[in-house]
Amino acid sequence: MAAFLAQLGAAGLGLQAYAGLAPAQLIQVQPADWGRLAHAAKALDCRWVAAWADDFGAAGGDLFQVNACFETAGAYLVARTNVPRTQPVLESHTLSYPGADRPERHIRDLLGIVFSGHPDARRWTRHQAWKESEFPLRREFPVGGEPQAQTAADCHYNFLLAQGSGVYEIPVGPVHAGIIEPGHFRFQAVGETVLRLEERLAYTHKGIEKIAEGRDAQGLARLAARVSGDSTVAHTWAACMAMERAVGLALPPRALWLRALMCERERVANHVGDIGAMLNDIGFAFGALQFSRLREAWQRVSREAFGHRFMMDCIIPGGVGVDLDARLHQTLLDEASAMRQQVIRLMDIINDLPSVEDRVRGAGVLTAEYAKALGCLGYVGRASGLNFDLRRDAPYPPYDSLTVKVPLHHYGDVNARARTRLEEIAASFDLIEALIGGLPTGPIQVPWQIPVAAAEGLGLVEGWRGEILSFVRFGADGRIARFFPRDPSWTTWPALELLMHDNIVPDFPVCNKSVNGSYSGQDL
Repeated sequence: MAAFLAQLGAAGLGLQAYAGLAPAQLIQVQPADWGRLAHAAKALDCRWVAAWADDFGAAGGDLFQVNACFETAGAYLVARTNVPRTQPVLESHTLSYPGADRPERHIRDLLGIVFSGHPDARRWTRHQAWKESEFPLRREFPVGGEPQAQTAADCHYNFLLAQGSGVYEIPVGPVHAGIIEPGHFRFQAVGETVLRLEERLAYTHKGIEKIAEGRDAQGLARLAARVSGDSTVAHTWAACMAMERAVGLALPPRALWLRALMCERERVANHVGDIGAMLNDIGFAFGALQFSRLREAWQRVSREAFGHRFMMDCIIPGGVGVDLDARLHQTLLDEASAMRQQVIRLMDIINDLPSVEDRVRGAGVLTAEYAKALGCLGYVGRASGLNFDLRRDAPYPPYDSLTVKVPLHHYGDVNARARTRLEEIAASFDLIEALIGGLPTGPIQVPWQIPVAAAEGLGLVEGWRGEILSFVRFGADGRIARFFPRDPSWTTWPALELLMHDNIVPDFPVCNKSVNGSYSGQDL
């Protein structure tokens, strides 16, 4: 990281390095250098991870603090700058990093910070729920807002227009026939071939960042568990990791190993369920039912072992809230072994069917170039040749003492994403066996400590969708002053738009499920 900072300095940037946001290096950047920072980081082949902003109000000199996180070779850098509330303008990072598009629009919508040079001026998060002059994340804005008797219809969003002979539009959503959350998809097509897909999300805005303010550590952990319900373990772990780093809390080894065990069980459950859903989307009912059966059996054992099918609220600040009974060790090992064999047998059947292969090979190709530009990680990035996994490349306990196998494919199609998931399931079985076999004895939690004023921390966890980042800052009263969780879906939803190009409309369901972005995870 020292060499990287030296290169940034050689680029003529005025910056100052600080400690205090482990595991990332923290630097202060002049506002005038914000855009040049992105250009320099791009030239050094850094990955843009996330951006968030903080309103310090009058107590902070009427300033907004803006943060951007970068990663290179497993090392993380958080760049920070301040802009006045009276004229909050910074140069956009989007032209250097397309993945910064929606995060910057989110910041603009909720705080009113303008990113000059940004290519898209349309609202993203706010829709019509607030006036143009209202910004819900500002200190003076009430938690409950000022709701109107009836919210105006969101009918003026300027979707890109279909043009040309034979081009037509297909609007889908935001309300869908299934039980999925709302999202609008606007297809432009000729015949059945998709020329462009444009998404409109953020219909499930929950105010996570706003309602986090003023919570105690336990309350924030429960809130983080509900950022995206299918990633409840990983999001809670990331939030607790951020809080624990902020106060310098050392956890007992058994707690860390149990957290990893839960996280790997969450990974298996979601990958198994999604493979079944992909098979359902191509009309292969047998495979869909069998994988759904396996997921249900897996989640029932999670409930037996940890008290909840999704292991929600099992991770708490300072450790875990539930221990694993020694009598269940063999049950979990036997279950992993049995499911490993069942998945192999099912895939032998599925791989012998040309009709399945015809629907997934070559469908929904996400090139390595596009995946890298958006910062895609997890199974979406690894299926397109991006070889990164936090557990291996920026390891945190207990993964720093375990061997993590990371599958890698290069075709970037639906088949590659399915193969990556299957191999991740097998790798998780290996990890589960290692975690149970080496599970330390001892306590599962330590008492929580009251943080000092302005203490802040960063949590980074490899969830089943990929890298989750959580930032936490405490106020003078020991309660949360700022919480920002970045789900991997911020990077993979834009990828879905790109990979649908030149595919047929009927392939959208399986392409969508192969990516499976979380509506809730990016609709904070």
